[in-house]
Amino acid sequence: MASFFQRYIRHDIGLKLLSLMLATGLWLAITREPMAEVERAVPIEFHNIPANLEISSERIPEVEIRVRGPVRLIRDVKPSDLHAVIDLAHSQIGDRTFDLTAQNVRGPRDLTVVQIVPAQFRLDLDHRATREVEVRPRVTGNFAAGFRIAEVKVDPSHITISGPQQHVDAVEAAITDLIDASGTMARNSFLTHAYAADPLVQVVNSAPIRVTVIMERIPPKEGGTGPKE
Repeated sequence: MASFFQRYIRHDIGLKLLSLMLATGLWLAITREPMAEVERAVPIEFHNIPANLEISSERIPEVEIRVRGPVRLIRDVKPSDLHAVIDLAHSQIGDRTFDLTAQNVRGPRDLTVVQIVPAQFRLDLDHRATREVEVRPRVTGNFAAGFRIAEVKVDPSHITISGPQQHVDAVEAAITDLIDASGTMARNSFLTHAYAADPLVQVVNSAPIRVTVIMERIPPKEGGTGPKE
């Protein structure tokens, strides 16, 4: 026993005592370090959304997260360091209320969550739906006297949209970006894109839309340039 004490305890006892003193001093310095608080606005993150559900709320609030910690850390806290996470793994359709607590916040481990505003929020969930809708072109332009648009062809004529069921059902058609066909005399083709006006509805596999504008001469009588009777 004495040899054990001498070999492991008394061996380099000066260095061991110095290490203990330094560790104790460091611990005291950290525990006595000035503390501060800061507030950051961060978006709510939704994890594990079921494949058959869509968020149909048009506005998702940001949350204000107030954290407390050592001044040396608080100074450098950025919004990207904090994450407000909601797990939707077992959610069902309809209006749902979610609580936001410190358990929902991910951030540096030395920071303590003091407050979250709002502490609750409501979220509308709906079935995910897809369907095909017509593509309606928008064409404008200044044309030569005596000419007018005879026909506008669209390829593809229909596209698939996806989103919350109620929003998808309300979409009558997808529309193209405005096409300026000024100067077209016979026919001209334009590449553009189509979109649904509802921001919660997206185009599936979005690809360029080819719009072909075909012109024709206005008959003399329609144009008012024929002989007078």
